[in-house]
Amino acid sequence: MARVTASVYSSHVPAIGVAMDLGKTDEPAYQPLFAGYEPAREWMSDNTPDVVILVFNDHANAFGLQMVPTFALGMSAEYEPADEGWGPRPVPAVVGHPALSAHLAHSVIQDDFDLTLVNEIPVDHGCTVPLSIMFGQPEAWPCAVIPLFVNVVQYPVPSGRRCLELGRAIRRAVETFDDDLDVQVWGTGGMSHQLQGPRAGLINQPWDNAFIDRLVEDPEGQAAVNHVEYVREAGSEGIELVMWLVARGAMGDLAGGVAPTEVHRLYHVPASNTAVGQLILEDASARP
Repeated sequence: MARVTASVYSSHVPAIGVAMDLGKTDEPAYQPLFAGYEPAREWMSDNTPDVVILVFNDHANAFGLQMVPTFALGMSAEYEPADEGWGPRPVPAVVGHPALSAHLAHSVIQDDFDLTLVNEIPVDHGCTVPLSIMFGQPEAWPCAVIPLFVNVVQYPVPSGRRCLELGRAIRRAVETFDDDLDVQVWGTGGMSHQLQGPRAGLINQPWDNAFIDRLVEDPEGQAAVNHVEYVREAGSEGIELVMWLVARGAMGDLAGGVAPTEVHRLYHVPASNTAVGQLILEDASARP
């Protein structure tokens, strides 16, 4: 059967993708950040999955305010990079896994989660930047990707508890899929940042690092934190961090298994006007 073998957590700052696309990764402003990504890329080269379930938020490129689903699952065989106003990023199209998408949709909806099912949609930097961070600039992404959109743009947003429970439901779904697949769940967004208003440029390093610690050690406690604290402490866009809880919920310790193994952690300030975080947890429950 399929199994969740790891979770990956990553900021999806658009400037990171731009730096790669324009060949600026060795410039002084970016070199320390990309050096920090090297251990993650080395790990990924040895642990490339068959499928990534990639949790991110659309930035008004696919969903406008006319329709804002709380959770939306990509069902397609392929997803093109979105044109975010300056042309699509020069990256490969994302190849989906329709059979696993269909199984996830059935299982998670029957598990009492209401999903919007999306058969045709572009994917913006929320999806493509994490792929670039982990895989570099290949001619084709080395695994299938299933996009899972979470609304953290238009209030009301889902609670951390709801996101953690969605991760649990995803794990249950994966484990009932008959094909022998190595699956990773990636949670993206954040860390602390605010893009507008009097607090524009806010970065809260102590809160960010405490969030990562608690995500690893006490995910149930972190899931109990409400959206007001995220916005107060991490900025209006810091609410994106609830998406990391989807990936954390898919780990085996929250299904009665053993605690995951932390294999990599990165915290960097700043990239653009944003704090950047990265974390990799291997699921010890999935080991042979």
